[in-house]
Amino acid sequence: MEQEFGRNTYVLQEDEKIGSVKIADDVVAMIAALAAMEVEGVADMSGNMTNEFLSRVGVKNAAKGARVEVLQKKVKVDLAITMEYGYNIPATCQRVQEKVKNTIENMTGLDVTDVNIRIAGINVAKEK
Repeated sequence: MEQEFGRNTYVLQEDEKIGSVKIADDVVAMIAALAAMEVEGVADMSGNMTNEFLSRVGVKNAAKGARVEVLQKKVKVDLAITMEYGYNIPATCQRVQEKVKNTIENMTGLDVTDVNIRIAGINVAKEK
């Protein structure tokens, strides 16, 4: 199964009677990216990825703008996001950090130690 994905995988749960549960690092990155985009004030992940576009391109590109490092069930997340103009950057980023941390921990059981954010741009909506 690990060769099928061609990426790093990590054991989330192992039981010799039932089997094991593994997750790929880019799946954790995709969870981080999707969670970040749910926060009001976040326009996109770096690279102008939108939810509609994400649904068409599949897993490989879904995590663009998000990078994770998993070591001994501890996760470090680096995000590059585009903000909407007019939102308070520190407050919005704090909400993103909390959302990403909580979502990854709830979905995977991994411990998120860092959520680092780089503002890659500001989205200015054109007036109609």
